[in-house]
Amino acid sequence: MPSPPAPSVTVLGLGAMGSALAAATLAAGHPTTVWNRTPGRAEALAAAGARAATTVREAAVAAEIVVVCLLDHASVLEVLDPVADALADRTLVDVTTTTPEESRALATWAAEHGIDHVDGGIMAVPSMIGGPGAEVLYSGPRDAFDTARPVLDRWGQSSWLGDDPGLAPLYDLALLASMYAMFAGFFHGAAMVGTAGVSATDFARRAAPWLAAMTSELADYADVVDRRDYGGPGQQSLEFSDPSDILRASEEAGLATDVVAAVRALVRRQVDAGYGADGFARIVESIRNPGHDAGAVRADAEQPIVAGGTS
Repeated sequence: MPSPPAPSVTVLGLGAMGSALAAATLAAGHPTTVWNRTPGRAEALAAAGARAATTVREAAVAAEIVVVCLLDHASVLEVLDPVADALADRTLVDVTTTTPEESRALATWAAEHGIDHVDGGIMAVPSMIGGPGAEVLYSGPRDAFDTARPVLDRWGQSSWLGDDPGLAPLYDLALLASMYAMFAGFFHGAAMVGTAGVSATDFARRAAPWLAAMTSELADYADVVDRRDYGGPGQQSLEFSDPSDILRASEEAGLATDVVAAVRALVRRQVDAGYGADGFARIVESIRNPGHDAGAVRADAEQPIVAGGTS
């Protein structure tokens, strides 16, 4: 029995990521239509066999699966709202970086117009699309995800997180928060050793294995955070973890202290509320309760966070 034809795909937005998605889709044999506000960006893809649409409506009606990769939530609605009728009964995959609430709002808009909507969070840079290591997180109705999956799997590992359309952007931004905070800490460290003439390259040779070793602690920290048991055995206390020495050394070297000061502020809120003997992971309560007395979270300390699953 012959294989079913490859689903047709439209990609709206040909920045670096949108172009990479379209190229991978086209290379996999899917009839591919592309559109961009600046027409010149479609030339390379058109030369490779894509159809370059001149209007959003032309692009929208050309395919079963419509992929949106634009600047932000406002630009997505600006582009899609005038052609909502042309998108009816199609599967819309939005991989634009948005907040969870913005993704939920787009899902509501799509449902009102009879459009199947899947939200995606791309955990890769454009050069990784279609190759090893690329992963894209998805959320929204499972049947819509399954419909689009023959295309989605062309980009990298496809991970469906659940029906709530806000889950993919939530994970996306949470993972990026972890990454940016780590890199900011590395940059601060590089600036510190740089005051003694040490290159960032030399510092990276020591920092990379150190940070990799520290990530082995994440599972233990996660268990502590989920159980809210910050006083258990083996935890390094907040009083010991206070980064004031790093702060003073940075000030003495004439460096900005924004990165370290932020961590110290989270620590001090808990120490000042009487939790200095608790473990370092307790700073998560400073993040969960911004602007509130750190001691107010004590009543919740015995209420664990229920772990969720993904498929």
